[in-house]
Amino acid sequence: MSAKDRQKWDKKYKETPKLLQPREASKKVVKFSDRCEGKKALDVACGSGRNSLYLASIGFDVESVDISQVALDVLKEKNIENIHTKLLDLDDYAPAKESYDLIIKCNYLQRDMIKKLSFALKKGGVMIVETYMNHESNTKPNSNPDFLLQKDELKSFFDENFKILEYEEFDNEAYEIYRMKKQSIVVKKV
Repeated sequence: MSAKDRQKWDKKYKETPKLLQPREASKKVVKFSDRCEGKKALDVACGSGRNSLYLASIGFDVESVDISQVALDVLKEKNIENIHTKLLDLDDYAPAKESYDLIIKCNYLQRDMIKKLSFALKKGGVMIVETYMNHESNTKPNSNPDFLLQKDELKSFFDENFKILEYEEFDNEAYEIYRMKKQSIVVKKV
């Protein structure tokens, strides 16, 4: 992402304050966050931090990264000592190998990043990826297909070094602006 992308996301958050309102953590994060062996988490494209806040509340030390300073400021204002925010260009981001017990990436698709994140996961660690997919029931106009998964695509990113704990296709949460189909996968590094 470039400075242009950063400006786009900052503008989107400023013009759509609903996106910054408190929301529940992803159901997958709540269900699977206890399946890893340690308490160091990475929340990629964290936005205003719904998943980071949940993880911090159950004892995780969370690194929350995003391209939007506007979104990160909302999270930083909460002053949670075990949440550490970082403004990053996610196109160039490659976390250190075997650094995290739990990695979350929700509502953001950058295909090549999934492999980088899998290297950053410790053995026994869990990764949760959840994002939008191409589907005839989607109601968002002008969706860019480059940012939508194809059917079963998430499964293709993980090899024999990962055990799939759950894979699902489902309708997005009711609070979202448009109805969109999503895919999620939860894997454990073996």
